[in-house]
Amino acid sequence: MATSILLVDDHPVVREGYRRLIERQQGWEVIAEAESAAAAYRQYRAHAPDLVILDPSLPGPSGIEAIRHIRQWDGTARILVFSMRTGALVARQAFAAGASGYVSKASPPRELLTAVSAVLRGERAMSADIARAIAQDEVAGGRAGLDDLTSRELEILSLTAGGMTAQAVAEMLCLSLKTVHNNLSVIRTKLGARTDAHLVWIALGAGLVSPSEGLPSRE
Repeated sequence: MATSILLVDDHPVVREGYRRLIERQQGWEVIAEAESAAAAYRQYRAHAPDLVILDPSLPGPSGIEAIRHIRQWDGTARILVFSMRTGALVARQAFAAGASGYVSKASPPRELLTAVSAVLRGERAMSADIARAIAQDEVAGGRAGLDDLTSRELEILSLTAGGMTAQAVAEMLCLSLKTVHNNLSVIRTKLGARTDAHLVWIALGAGLVSPSEGLPSRE
């Protein structure tokens, strides 16, 4: 029987690219797709795929929440995260929620396919850049208090530090502007950040954004 895969990403064009890459591999079949955390959970329960490939940056509840809910329903679920985010903290949160692997979208396609095979064998998989980021983070020992952030707070910090306005973040995540502002206030308190620029420097140091992204947002 073919290996069944559920794709979770909020961009239809991106999902189509994944599908073509995956289905070129003998014995692999994409049986369902989802564009949100809630849809991912519904599709998993409906199809019970052998593997979920998931981007954690989703509108509404984050992909980290989707991982957690799927694993609560099925403790044997195999979930591979495929994300633009290359920071060690994001990867650790995904693994803590129950992910079996984490590959950055900056990786060559072969790394994704290799990770899929490894996760299907019951192994943990990481792309080279993610493994390196985690190793460097462990050696440095500096997490700047970021472990105290929830997955939603971490996502809002990443987007804001990457240059998005609070309004844009609210629209992307399907939240109210007030909710985003409240989250940013909590984030500043947890991290002891005095200004938005300070938040950007913390995010840069944790690898949540690249130096080219790290510009303070404007309201």
